[in-house]
Amino acid sequence: MRLHSDSFEHRHRLPAEFAAGQRTADGVGFAPNRNPHLAWDDVPAGTRSFALLCIDPDVPTVPEMVGRDDVQIPADQPRCDFVHWAIVDLAADLRAIAAGACSDGVVPHGEAAPDGPAGSRQGLNDYTGWFAGDPAMAGDWRGYDGPFPPPNDLRLHRYFFRLYALDVATLDLPERFTAADVQRAMHGHVLDEVAIHATYSLNPSVQG
Repeated sequence: MRLHSDSFEHRHRLPAEFAAGQRTADGVGFAPNRNPHLAWDDVPAGTRSFALLCIDPDVPTVPEMVGRDDVQIPADQPRCDFVHWAIVDLAADLRAIAAGACSDGVVPHGEAAPDGPAGSRQGLNDYTGWFAGDPAMAGDWRGYDGPFPPPNDLRLHRYFFRLYALDVATLDLPERFTAADVQRAMHGHVLDEVAIHATYSLNPSVQG
């Protein structure tokens, strides 16, 4: 398969339009949070649906350091994954998702029923856990919510959009499913997969 985006160039900076956070005159704040355009072709024979995940593998593992003005998170700190999007049961004849079609703006407490292509289902992203202790934001965050990396992080974050062609029309998933659930349900059903990634940072000293 081939996957591309009109919203960003592979391995280059994601425009703030497609992020959840951006730099402002006062520091950082919310961004337009629109999902980027994605399109694909060269689909393998026998494809009955697609699944799409967006994951940042560059998230700091010491949350107490995040957002502090008195410290910079070192680039070599061990990292973990943060899921920004999990969408499944995309129709076999679908070849594109338009920019802003599934997310357009940050919604406190998350979107209960985000827009998406007909028949698709969208899972929880990791803002669900991140905001769990914040009464103003806590809730089930479903669908796409874009990058908001720590502004004091010295590592350039990468955001991988990974598309899977599957030999089943629907995945066996719970109602509140996660990317980990998707990965388990897809096992043995993946005909092909492809990925592209964008980069993003809110630290003015981080280039790329």
